[in-house]
Amino acid sequence: MERILLNEALEQKRKLIDQYLMQSSEAVQTALGLFLSSQRLGLQDGVALFEEAELPLLALASTYARLQRHGLATFYNRNAHVEPTNICLFRCKFCSFRQEAGTPEAWLLSLDEIAHRVELQQAAGNTEVHITGGVHPSWRMEDLEEILRTVRRAAPRLHIKAFSAVELWAIFQHSGVSLRDGLARLKAAGLDSIPGGGAEIFDAEVRRQICPEKCTATQWLELHREAHRLGLASNATMLFGHIETHAQRVAHLLALRDLQDETQGFNCFIPLKFRAAHNPMGERGEVSLLEVLRTYAVSRLVLDNIPHLKCYWPMLGKAHLPSALHYGVDDLDGTINNSTRIYSMAGAQDNSPSASVAELETLIRAEGYEPYERDSLYRVV
Repeated sequence: MERILLNEALEQKRKLIDQYLMQSSEAVQTALGLFLSSQRLGLQDGVALFEEAELPLLALASTYARLQRHGLATFYNRNAHVEPTNICLFRCKFCSFRQEAGTPEAWLLSLDEIAHRVELQQAAGNTEVHITGGVHPSWRMEDLEEILRTVRRAAPRLHIKAFSAVELWAIFQHSGVSLRDGLARLKAAGLDSIPGGGAEIFDAEVRRQICPEKCTATQWLELHREAHRLGLASNATMLFGHIETHAQRVAHLLALRDLQDETQGFNCFIPLKFRAAHNPMGERGEVSLLEVLRTYAVSRLVLDNIPHLKCYWPMLGKAHLPSALHYGVDDLDGTINNSTRIYSMAGAQDNSPSASVAELETLIRAEGYEPYERDSLYRVV
């Protein structure tokens, strides 16, 4: 019965897409014609969808894509974050999280405090801890290993998703270890997977303007490539809505797609909207919700080989989750339990981000989808 209903939904959406296409520009017709015939979109196709496609058409096409891949299944997990420090070596222009050591808003968690937090998370029934934060100037390999061992001892049932490529690249470099050796040591210490942060926009000129001290796009991609070779899955992100162009967004997606062709190591893609409060780029303001939804949709259509599209709701705001589900999103991240400050410090709407399982499942069902709790590797719990 469920398969019959799904096929009917696909057929209905395909008819509506065809109707919209009759009134669309030639470039949009070409782009979605490629998608509908199971061919890949290129740079100009993605740009055309950003700049010429009507939003209802993008909603239909991206929903069609997610129904083909996942049916009505929509995923979430029981997770929480640990942010060991917001003291950071780098001074990215878009960041509201970084603080100087010794200032009132700066922190550096002790190993005992980290252990206490993850013990509580495991006791609450969580399945994942997400560890990321600033690149502390004094940290070396041994510090990361000790954090991982501390978490593994305190909460052995938690999947440890930890340390962005930016954190890892800097600390490997400062410690004089190779990517392979560094990742292998962290895996032995308890690392299970890697989050997708630090990708920002891959374009070199954009990075020069917004985060010149960070690893390059090539280095970010190489670290994830090496992680995948070692059997560590990872996620991927894109920070958008600041100075980048639509073409630069699409080029970013294509670079991720190329690496996924090679390794098949990315679990999901997470578009992250730039938030403008309390950072040097704040005067630029923020893009609209409609532009966020457009970015979700184009991402789902271009990234034909990355299984999941995640809405990180502390970035978007819980109130907008229903809209995201109609633009290709099939994953709502997790319960969070007021454990992250990265977006709240940048002016996000949910200052204390937390969602119950019942809340997420009710929201998903209200939009006509079926909720499934997952683990960190997208296995249904």
